[in-house]
Amino acid sequence: MKDFVPVLKKTKLFSGVGDEEISIMLSCLGASLFTYKKGEFVLRQGEHLSNILVLVEGSLHIQRDDYWGNRSILGHIGIGEIFGEAYAAPDSGTLLNDVIAVEDSAVYFFDVKRVISTCSSACRFHTMVVQNLFFAISEKNRTLVQKLDYLSRRTTREKLISYLSEEAKKQNSPRITIPFNRQQLADYLSVDRSAMSNELGKMRDEGLLEFEKNRFRLF
Repeated sequence: MKDFVPVLKKTKLFSGVGDEEISIMLSCLGASLFTYKKGEFVLRQGEHLSNILVLVEGSLHIQRDDYWGNRSILGHIGIGEIFGEAYAAPDSGTLLNDVIAVEDSAVYFFDVKRVISTCSSACRFHTMVVQNLFFAISEKNRTLVQKLDYLSRRTTREKLISYLSEEAKKQNSPRITIPFNRQQLADYLSVDRSAMSNELGKMRDEGLLEFEKNRFRLF
């Protein structure tokens, strides 16, 4: 089995914890590693979840399909990111969305009860993981607020400008790569794909940006 400890070390959950300590803690935290092929579901709407998950390989989308098959992409999960923590509370109910692999992926499942309850020896590394989890949840809440800002914009152009501007700030460059193709970006921003592509073309003609596939340059 591939050793993902070096990947875990770079995650927010294990920030400040050494390789050897992480290897020891995997058992303590009830960790299980699962792999998924592109297109497979990691989690399905309606399931109960008692784990906190960390992606260590590949990429995932959080999405929801309505009764008629219309899809909304609620979020992208990259390597090292935590997910499932919103359902850590005992009365949080079933999953509201699907999580699907958009490429071959590997995910660690951690027993939430073991994560939030420090072990009998009260090792400082376990305490650090609990603290890191709190900080990670705070950061994810900020990301959700950002997405609400995108969706609150009235026009497709305003949504595109808001999203691309934030990505440029995050990547600290006017040249950015986004984790979505055209249809996925339209689903993420809750806009019509044709209208969005038309708006991108207008913005390019006006000299605001240039793009190729999922790579953009902002002027």
